[in-house]
Amino acid sequence: MVDVTALGARVASSAVAPLVRRLFVRDGPGAGLVDRPVRISALVSFRGEQRNVTPKDVDKIASELVRRALTSAGPGEEPVDAAEAAVVKDALARTLARLGEITVEDYEAVGLGPERFARELGAGVPLAPYGLGEGGTLLYERLLHTASLHILNFLTQRSTYVARQLTVQTQQLSRLVQAVDVLLERLPSQSAEDAGFEERYADHVAARYGTLTIYGLDAGTREWPLDTAYLSLEATRPQHGRQRPAGAGQLRVSAEQVLAGHDQVFLRGVAGSGKTTLVQWLAVTAAGRVYDHGLTHLIGRVPFVLPMRRIVRPGAELPLPGDFLRAVGAPVAGEQPPGWTERVLRARRGVLLIDGIDEIADDRRSAVRRWLRELVRTFPGNLWLVTSRPSAVPQDWLAAEGFHELDLAPMGRTEVDTFIRRWHRAAGAEEAVGEALRRSVRTTSELNRLATNPLMCGMLCALHRDRRGFLPQDRRSLYEAALTMLLERRDRERELHAPAGTALPYATQVQLLQKLAWWLIRNGRAEMDRSEALQIVGRALPALNLAGVDDEEVYAALLLRSGLLREPAEGRVDFLHRTFQDYLGSRLAVQEMDFDLLVDHADRDEWEDVILLALAHARPKEAEHMLRRLTEPGTPRGSLLAAAGLRYAAEVEPGVRERVEEGLAAHVPPADLAAAREVARAGGDLVLGMLPGPAGIDERTAYMTVQTAIEVGSEAALHFLRRFRDHPSEDVQRALAAAWDRFDRARYAREILAHLSYQSYLMVTTPEDLRMLGALGGWQRLMIHGSYRVEDLTALIVPDRLTHLALDAPHPVEGLSWLSAFPRLSSVYVGTDVDGSVAGQVPAWVAEFETPSSAERSHLGE
Repeated sequence: MVDVTALGARVASSAVAPLVRRLFVRDGPGAGLVDRPVRISALVSFRGEQRNVTPKDVDKIASELVRRALTSAGPGEEPVDAAEAAVVKDALARTLARLGEITVEDYEAVGLGPERFARELGAGVPLAPYGLGEGGTLLYERLLHTASLHILNFLTQRSTYVARQLTVQTQQLSRLVQAVDVLLERLPSQSAEDAGFEERYADHVAARYGTLTIYGLDAGTREWPLDTAYLSLEATRPQHGRQRPAGAGQLRVSAEQVLAGHDQVFLRGVAGSGKTTLVQWLAVTAAGRVYDHGLTHLIGRVPFVLPMRRIVRPGAELPLPGDFLRAVGAPVAGEQPPGWTERVLRARRGVLLIDGIDEIADDRRSAVRRWLRELVRTFPGNLWLVTSRPSAVPQDWLAAEGFHELDLAPMGRTEVDTFIRRWHRAAGAEEAVGEALRRSVRTTSELNRLATNPLMCGMLCALHRDRRGFLPQDRRSLYEAALTMLLERRDRERELHAPAGTALPYATQVQLLQKLAWWLIRNGRAEMDRSEALQIVGRALPALNLAGVDDEEVYAALLLRSGLLREPAEGRVDFLHRTFQDYLGSRLAVQEMDFDLLVDHADRDEWEDVILLALAHARPKEAEHMLRRLTEPGTPRGSLLAAAGLRYAAEVEPGVRERVEEGLAAHVPPADLAAAREVARAGGDLVLGMLPGPAGIDERTAYMTVQTAIEVGSEAALHFLRRFRDHPSEDVQRALAAAWDRFDRARYAREILAHLSYQSYLMVTTPEDLRMLGALGGWQRLMIHGSYRVEDLTALIVPDRLTHLALDAPHPVEGLSWLSAFPRLSSVYVGTDVDGSVAGQVPAWVAEFETPSSAERSHLGE
């Protein structure tokens, strides 16, 4: 047998090079500008509308590579038989086809080298399903390496490569100079002791916060590297810098950029929305001392992660800066040089990440606000991020302290697709499994409503794989299935038939976890002392069928095997995520018949999910009692909470249902956008039947009605919005256009956009968006959000249709001479990056801005 590792080298360059060239488009005279990214996926010849090589041709190229490799072997040296050679060909073809998917640029690919580039191509093609033997695997890897070598050589020979490489080197040098300037300005003279500790502390931050818990991998949970798992979400924010084009929708910024434009930010987000993940990412990025991330405001900074649940202790004072590390249980706290934290903050180098205002008791929040006020005033110029659930504290809670408020936006369809794809890749699952889930989420309204944040998406992925495609259709069933997977099936499917320690039955684990969760909820706590947990377990033991074990053994078993409890610090206990705590606590509240206690806390944000899930667990008469109490006069937020609870209650007497619906109807139509969001969140599809119009209502009411339906965001909501697509109000037309990304875009384009008489600004983020609009005959006013390629804009935008263009991009091209391709273009808006710099150079002839009308300014302000 021949040495397979040398076999690829026997394929002559004269044979491989022509095959590789067929994978790419020709490099014609003057092809391509050098002031924009040249991504490999844009060069392949088997992708796009005008292609001269088909996917079948890629298969033929792979077949020819395998054939020539085997032909080069001498008689009797063939490493694989004909059947396995065919499998190698299939795997190689699928891998080469990934050239049309990867977004790496040409100069970046060359910088990787053939070995790493081959791994990049092969990363999305698991070999397990192909069943290759050792010889077949080695042949595949050798041929992929050989092809990669020739691909990179081909890229360096393109006419644009050298110019592009010089442009990139110039930009990299500019960024390096900028980073050095920032460091010289920001880093004070340090003693060797301070500098040495700071390096050790940075390593500690990277190790402690550099992984995420991903639910459902390996039938339980697993740590996932943060740089692989992090999914960039968006936060909504007011206008920044110059006036944005009217009707362009609410300005959003990537969540990791929230501290770029403001030193002090208060960020709200629902449970599981990614607040803590963002805190981790900012901490690791600031500590990483890597300056190619574009976040110059983090260069030279020192992060301090301060989870409220950890540092706010009953009866204890809030920590001073010198005690920050000790308060969060950092192992390096004892090595800290005296006065180091204060020196960092006085030098304005701190990034203070205060996570979870909602996780502390109401009576401590005023003290926390005073603590923050004193720290901000004493140490100005540092970066501050404070996070909370939306309703835990009033609007503008920290406004007097100079904090700018933002809302963490729900995951859109693109983010959900990306998360599902990454999750299945990390889990080693087949691509078809992930695609089936993405299809289910897109087409099933209940799943679409659940898949709005990373936590819920992770649970959906885990259960979809665990149950072979069968998914629960409501929150209660979803949590119940997740508990079964984590508590009962986790050890069994990991073949831990005799785990160390005490083995606790599923029902016993649930009962004990419920008691711990309900104690935390009742006492307004996010964590408890270990001694308190032991007391709760000890009191429960006499009623449980556990002979010969004590509270220490049972507690240790819960901590080790359940996957839901953890000890974040020595002697402290909490739940892995607040969502599980709320679910388990609600179960015990129903068992203990604490319905009045639940309703008495209806005005408190942290009890909202507990109440809703209790309605799901309650028997019909119990649920009806709670709904009646919630709709009594004088119960704050009660009527909206009751309306939301109807979806959770399995059976409701008609009279009670009517009473709840009357309470919801009193909020319709909503008075403002905040009320519209509240009504939509509470009523869901139920509120659609109560909304008026379009006939017989004024423009303001029509606008609020449409905004409410948009917030509902379901299939029924899309059907409802069709009634307003011919409404004469420009505000209504703008709202409808801005909602494009809230629904299935292709269907929304056909059923709503195609019928709008007033074409306000429409935000597009992908070439596919432009193709959809091209099918409608084009669009007059476009806002390009995110990075873009000039050839996509010039090829896909209908030239004679475009009159107004806004470029709201973080990585725009340099120069706008390509705009001459659009003869009717009358105004161009070039947005600003989050640091306030102009995103691109604007020629004088396109620098005119529209003057928005008063109505448009009012719309933007909302």
